[in-house]
Amino acid sequence: MECKIAVKRYCQKFISIDLEKKMVFVGGPRQVGKTTLCQAIGQGLSPKYQYLNWDNDEDRAIILNKTWLKASPLVIFDELHKYPHWKQWIKGVYDSRLTHQIFAVTGSARLDLYKKDGDSLLGRYHYWRIHPLSLDELPRDMTKEEGLKRLLNLGGFPEPFLQGDEREAKRWRRERFQRILKEDIRDLHPIKDIQALQLMVDALRHRAGQLIAVANLAQDIQISPTTAKVWLQLIENMYLAFAIYPLTKNINRAIQKPAKVYFYDNADLKNDTGLKLENLVATHLLKRLHFLEDYYGYDCALHYIRDKDGREVDFVTLIDGEVIDLIEVKLSDNTISSALKYFKKQLNPKKTIQIVGNLNKSFEQDGIIVINPIEYFINPPWDIA
Repeated sequence: MECKIAVKRYCQKFISIDLEKKMVFVGGPRQVGKTTLCQAIGQGLSPKYQYLNWDNDEDRAIILNKTWLKASPLVIFDELHKYPHWKQWIKGVYDSRLTHQIFAVTGSARLDLYKKDGDSLLGRYHYWRIHPLSLDELPRDMTKEEGLKRLLNLGGFPEPFLQGDEREAKRWRRERFQRILKEDIRDLHPIKDIQALQLMVDALRHRAGQLIAVANLAQDIQISPTTAKVWLQLIENMYLAFAIYPLTKNINRAIQKPAKVYFYDNADLKNDTGLKLENLVATHLLKRLHFLEDYYGYDCALHYIRDKDGREVDFVTLIDGEVIDLIEVKLSDNTISSALKYFKKQLNPKKTIQIVGNLNKSFEQDGIIVINPIEYFINPPWDIA
């Protein structure tokens, strides 16, 4: 059951606009608030909107028999991707729809994977990826300082974040994780050894923010490198974690392959405040880039930089191939990173930033801004859209 959030989601008005033109697919992690968001949109349209969940026996029968209410202006199909033939099914439904009726499809797995398959739904949908709460999407009555504390310790998923109870948050996280492993993943992928997959996720938690050698990871949990690659992709498809890869273009002696992995739920990480801050920055940056892609249509990417001489910068953002932000993250050290200075000269980004968690006063030196996370993330792109 998803939490009834006490904050209007950042993308609600944009999805409402998109629904006037096409179907909308809403993807994102389990319990991030997708259903609540779509129901809020439905309530804004008409009390006659209809919500149908594939996991519910009665709703599933209505879906398969196409007997939803014809008067409903909006029909929400939740977890429809668990139906093996859902892509062709929704295409037929959309193409034969009543003129007054619109559709939203939500799911806790990536709904855009059909792009790689034969039949495309091109021209019939807009796809939105929903992220957890962040520093730029807090309840109005919550201070930024309290919000940062909760994001670091409880994560940004609405229910544990808004409850603010660490014990309850741990119970919620354990139950969510078990549902993803024992229900969601098994519905989409024939994995026999769920325990080994759980070991892999735990190993990634300990390696978050580090270079991931897939062969070493596979050896540690005694699976093949090929299986480890497949499972890593599955973990990404289920919105448990995401991988970023090194930027190689215009980087002298750049490393080529290792990924870094970060988790959508900041509280999935172990008790390392510096690492949690880095993960928080990663999730915030990805959320903004996904918004720019989903709303504006830009081609965005999040990378890190490391060369063979050991110089490394945590994050670099690209929009339509142009380097926009070069970002280093520190918990307390406000001395500007030498690697940040070096790659600033090489790449000439629009902005060069060092985010410092425990920084009282921001400053600028040699074109590099040293700033705390609250100040840096204060102006989100959806506020100016």
